[in-house]
Amino acid sequence: MLTILFDGIAYGMLLFVLACGLSVTLGLMNFVNLAHGAFAMAGGYITVVLINKMGVSFWLCLPVAFVVTALVGAVLERLLYRRLYGKSHLDQVLFSIGIVFMAIAAADWSMGGQQQMTSLPASLTGRWEIGTISIGRYRLFIIVLCAVLAAGLQYILSYTRLGSRLRAAVDDTRTARGLGIGVDRIFTLTFAAGSGLAGLGGALGIELMALDPQFPLTTMIYFLIVVTVGGTSSITGPFIAALLLGVADVAGKYYFPDFGAFVIYAVMIVVLLVRPQGLFARGQK
Repeated sequence: MLTILFDGIAYGMLLFVLACGLSVTLGLMNFVNLAHGAFAMAGGYITVVLINKMGVSFWLCLPVAFVVTALVGAVLERLLYRRLYGKSHLDQVLFSIGIVFMAIAAADWSMGGQQQMTSLPASLTGRWEIGTISIGRYRLFIIVLCAVLAAGLQYILSYTRLGSRLRAAVDDTRTARGLGIGVDRIFTLTFAAGSGLAGLGGALGIELMALDPQFPLTTMIYFLIVVTVGGTSSITGPFIAALLLGVADVAGKYYFPDFGAFVIYAVMIVVLLVRPQGLFARGQK
């Protein structure tokens, strides 16, 4: 039971890193970016190419995946996404879905349709047996890294000048510009950070999630469930939602193999019946 709980927490932490960028763009920037999974896929493929074809260390691949996808996100925000900020959510959805299918086609053409695999460093392979608990080294690494990222993000958004300026830019863009806040620069930086986190999540998730050209579509529902259940008013909501859903998904597939894939949807339905705006929505106490 404790091993299942541990593995579920690790999976939930990974879901959080993959989805937190979408939570920021949707909750704070009010932009529905369904192409978020494409950035995660890009981070995964970058890692695969660097390790399998260039022999780069896994430890170096993680920051590279973050930086490259962040730069791609910044460029796309400047050239494409910015034009959709004032449009309806339907326009944003249609646009980002188009990006998804373009990314799928590009990945299939360049990398092929097969699932990609790579090798982990020896220090991250194997498990520790502590009493009745079996702790996977890689899963423990994911838990520690993602916990640090979650704490850092919450601090930046809640207690730094960048976080306050971002909230001001979202709440009243015109007033923020009048006060001298570089709204465009802040939006670009925020979008790039969200894209970079997705890329980092994609790099971390190669061993736990199937990496193939359909990755943006197969993971899209998980991103949306995390953001929907957790709410979009803070990082705390998606973080708790990701942990809850991760544990529920792993436990459901272990105890109910035939119906385990539906457990995560059942949890979502129950939560939304009780709190339709999510666990931590604006205006809820």
